[in-house]
Amino acid sequence: MKKIFLTAALAALLCSSMTSCMGKFALTRNLYAWNDQVSNKFINEIVFVAFWILPVYEVCGLADLLVLNTIEFWSGDNPMTASTKVIDTDHGRYLVECDGKGYDVTLESTGEKFRLEFASDSQTWSLQTEGKEYPFMTFVDATHVSVPLPNGGWQTVELSQDGLMAYQAIATSTMLAKK
Repeated sequence: MKKIFLTAALAALLCSSMTSCMGKFALTRNLYAWNDQVSNKFINEIVFVAFWILPVYEVCGLADLLVLNTIEFWSGDNPMTASTKVIDTDHGRYLVECDGKGYDVTLESTGEKFRLEFASDSQTWSLQTEGKEYPFMTFVDATHVSVPLPNGGWQTVELSQDGLMAYQAIATSTMLAKK
């Protein structure tokens, strides 16, 4: 009986690992990312070693291998990558959910929703709401983006503080001229 149970457990382990080996290992990566930002490099190393001694990394890796990556393999989504963040602003509380391709944003008080999505083929971020799409930034190269102007045109600006200030000045002067 013990031999049959051991054989079945080993077979289940092998099947699980074969279907899940190509997953993101999101739980383990999240743990590494958390450890990396704990403090300075010496404290990070102490936490790292302690987590190996206390088998935290081993348990996370095993959970990723046997459960989370298997769910990701069969469903296409890893439960650890889907998360909702809460952002409090002067305009209200926003719930932001990332699906790996963009962000779904909901204003909690009114239920108003919109989506921010990145199109990799055109390198453009756009706002999607009420069935309409409004592009608001296109990457030109590593240091420049093209952004819309209030008059309907587009302006290429440098990704720097000076570029942002220049864009704000252009947008503000255009809006003041319309008044």
